[in-house]
Amino acid sequence: MSRILVTGGTGYIGSHTTVELMQQGYDVTVVDNLSNSSVDVLDGIEAIVGKRPQFANVDCNDYNAMDKIFCTYPDIKAVIHFAASKAVGESVEKPLMYYRNNIGSLITLLEIMKQHDVRNIVFSSSCTVYGQPDDEHLPVGEDAPIQKALSPYGNTKQINEEIIRDEAHADSNLHAILLRYFNPIGAHPSALIGELPNGVPQNLLPFVTQTAAGLRKELKVFGDDYNTPDGSCIRDYIYVVDLAKAHVKAVERMLEGKADEQVEVFNLGTGRGLSVLEIVRTFIDVTGVNLPYQIVGRREGDIEQVWANPKKANEVLGWRAETPTRDILASAWKWQCHLAEKK
Repeated sequence: MSRILVTGGTGYIGSHTTVELMQQGYDVTVVDNLSNSSVDVLDGIEAIVGKRPQFANVDCNDYNAMDKIFCTYPDIKAVIHFAASKAVGESVEKPLMYYRNNIGSLITLLEIMKQHDVRNIVFSSSCTVYGQPDDEHLPVGEDAPIQKALSPYGNTKQINEEIIRDEAHADSNLHAILLRYFNPIGAHPSALIGELPNGVPQNLLPFVTQTAAGLRKELKVFGDDYNTPDGSCIRDYIYVVDLAKAHVKAVERMLEGKADEQVEVFNLGTGRGLSVLEIVRTFIDVTGVNLPYQIVGRREGDIEQVWANPKKANEVLGWRAETPTRDILASAWKWQCHLAEKK
């Protein structure tokens, strides 16, 4: 079976994708600098799959270290590139860190891929490239206009997509699939892997579960004065395991030579928007756990509302997000409880 290199493979989406790849028989090499994850994630992957992926503690900006990875594993057939800093709020505060890390790592990776004749890349992109879509482009299809990014994080995704397109134009052998995620949440049903950022969570659901577990004093809901039914931001929340399976579909599509274009784009979402307050209230209903929260002012860089039109991914990629929201929230709480039991 083919070997896939997964950068950021001990991270949240990367670890779930590694599991799905290995369960489909792929050999996986994980590269991660552990800046926002833990090496213990490999134990969870091994417990689920029954074997451990190859792992290297390497920063994707380190050219020589990355080159050594490709020399060590000459059978790599495709790369899934997750490794990136990913918090909107933090990117506003630390833009240079985001540009250096997110853009530099992709350039290094593409240079080394070309040197080693690895011609397939799945890029972890984001719905942030659409900015705040006009009403006529909601739900968001792949043909929606790319708008000026509202955060440095979003801008790095736009720039990286442009870099991949430019390199593909220059190198007809390079094939890429850009997966624009909406909002991944939840944890593996085994509760052996899930979302566990280092430090204070920047994303909604781990902050919800940590607050419910008493690790955080209260959840802050950033704004209730948006032009939405309950005033809070609306997002398309997608189960991380469903999202991981889309990456397997993308790899298969490229390796089997089925891609219609040299660079393809797919939006990955459920097609349904849920507000922050809907998530909070559904979580309380599903778990029966008290969740103290406070409405505070808007957060710079946040988009008011966005959700996907996943028709292309459904029909062309043969993928669909099917897990009910209540089940997803229950999986996140099960993961949080598992973490508490380990301590």
